[in-house]
Amino acid sequence: MKYEIKGGSLPVAVVDLDAGESVFTESGGMSWMSENIKMETNTKGGVLKGLKRSLAGDSFFMTTYTAEKSGGHIAFTSSFPGEIKAIDLNGGKSLICQKDSFLAGTEGLDVDMYFKKKLGAGLFGGEGFILQKLSGSGTAFIELDGSVMEYDLAPGQVMKVDQGHIGMFEESVAFDITTVKGVKNVLLGGEGMFLATLKGPGKVWLQTMPLSRLVGLVAMSMPTKD
Repeated sequence: MKYEIKGGSLPVAVVDLDAGESVFTESGGMSWMSENIKMETNTKGGVLKGLKRSLAGDSFFMTTYTAEKSGGHIAFTSSFPGEIKAIDLNGGKSLICQKDSFLAGTEGLDVDMYFKKKLGAGLFGGEGFILQKLSGSGTAFIELDGSVMEYDLAPGQVMKVDQGHIGMFEESVAFDITTVKGVKNVLLGGEGMFLATLKGPGKVWLQTMPLSRLVGLVAMSMPTKD
């Protein structure tokens, strides 16, 4: 398999497949493809797996695309302005991603729900509460909002983040929700009562313009009826 990511702030992952090679995506995730690609749609892991994916922002059904002969060509476009990252998973590593960020991947990958069980994160985590977990072996294409900043956290190093800006992080990174200290900070700081914390070791990818914030800004700019 070969791939190329192009398109600037409205990116597309263009994948070239040899005979027998496959990629899969959520239902409706394919943008265009050559005629020698065969489609097969199923729950990819059973009903329970499909339900868990649905909770994490992906579709109940997944579609696998397989090249019937060499020269297969298929493209997956981002659904909003941002970046597409191609991540190779191997050696037992897993990624935790924001909801609905999985775009496509090769066979051997597993897409599941990541549920933060701690009570504080569950009640107050907002966007950071239910995430996606990618594991297995293969290449995953992840779509993230706006521009992406990458950080390698040392063991014990902590970064506090508005949870909407968390794009993805390695599973070795500890994720939690903490309260903002100080009444004036809570009432006047504009960040609310809670922040996410990411504690190393491991790599994190932060996004500059969460889709939820973009939607909020657009809504604020819309004229209102008198």
